[in-house]
Amino acid sequence: MKTICFYFEIHQLRQLKRYRFFDIGSDHYYYDDYANASAVSELAENSYVPALTTLLDMIKENNGEFKVALSASGVGLEMLELYAPQVIELLKELAKTGCCEFLCEPYSHGLSSLVSPTAFKEEVERMKRKVKELFGKQPKVLRNSGLIYSDEIGEMAASMGFKGMLAEGAKHILAWKSPHFLYNCASASGLKLLLRDYKLSDDISLRFSNPEWSEYPLFAETYVDWIATLPREEQIVNIFMNLSAFGMAQPLSSHILDFLKAIPAAAKERGITFSTPSEIVEKFKSVDSLEVPYPTSWMDEERDTTSWLGNTLQREAFNKLYSVAERVALSDDKKLKQDWDYLQAAENFRYMTTKQNGIITERCIYDSPYDAFTNYMNILGDFMARVRAQYPEEIDNEELAALKQVIENQEVEIVQLEAEVESLKAKAAKKTTRKKKEAEE
Repeated sequence: MKTICFYFEIHQLRQLKRYRFFDIGSDHYYYDDYANASAVSELAENSYVPALTTLLDMIKENNGEFKVALSASGVGLEMLELYAPQVIELLKELAKTGCCEFLCEPYSHGLSSLVSPTAFKEEVERMKRKVKELFGKQPKVLRNSGLIYSDEIGEMAASMGFKGMLAEGAKHILAWKSPHFLYNCASASGLKLLLRDYKLSDDISLRFSNPEWSEYPLFAETYVDWIATLPREEQIVNIFMNLSAFGMAQPLSSHILDFLKAIPAAAKERGITFSTPSEIVEKFKSVDSLEVPYPTSWMDEERDTTSWLGNTLQREAFNKLYSVAERVALSDDKKLKQDWDYLQAAENFRYMTTKQNGIITERCIYDSPYDAFTNYMNILGDFMARVRAQYPEEIDNEELAALKQVIENQEVEIVQLEAEVESLKAKAAKKTTRKKKEAEE
């Protein structure tokens, strides 16, 4: 029996303001609050609220047979908590249904997995706690920023206890294989891989409202028929996209939410079910390991990381940012760490792309990739000066590593001592109880 796995990404970066070279050292606030408030309000009103309300209705109307998965970056959740708390409430309602699984991802929606395992793991662990705090459940499946995946990243995911991970069903990785099976990481066989069907996903997120598309207008019955007619043995269909596809990339006037709402009934008629990623990981067996030596993503035709790191501008900014990763990790300056999260967001590097792929590149406030690079590097110059003020460059990485080890050892010792205190308290309580009983006798 075929099953559909719907997954939607929720994210909004903290937009940077115009920051001049002469601001370095005097202005440590890097954000355009008006632009951020406007962007989040528009996103919530035109996309997130109607889309999430529709998903909630679909779950209720189909008596729990319709299921969906969501993940949100920590930065995105912070923005929603600040400017659109109604979206957070809708997410909590979805969590209560038991038919919506919340996945984990890097807190910043950044690219740390490509360069700093330590920073990546710290972000993911922090995001785990955020998901548990807001939605009440510990995530079991990981989704990396931009759906970036490689054998090395899969190994890190497995080491953090995840049972599954989402990845792109890229042709250059799959070759003759189909994305409609469950695979496992080549470096950690216990980690299952759910591969995105990019055609079926992009049919909704990129092409749905295009009148020049050969399949326009697309109806739910037709879409489900495409799935139903797949070879019998191909049982898993993973449809992953940004939630903003509903209302932003594809306008609500195109009736895209009506299309989405009609899918469960059309699927039921053809004997197709819906599953969350965790359910697929538990119910299905891996058919093979998948070797991915170089990172893949869901971006552009190449399905690689060149959208963010394809030119010298992007790589210069990226390497400069992560050159201070170890120093930031040692800091207990909350404002510095918050800025670190915001500056890591992948879009900051995407704005610097010079790729010509026939798709209009969103550049936010910038006129060109060079403009984006200059503004970002000005901000980064001030940020790095703040980091150096706490941990001067004279302190080399070996000294930092030693200092970090001391801090980690102290943290472990504190945990052990706290456990010992609790144990002594428990023993004292038992002793007091025993004495009371003896006195009563």
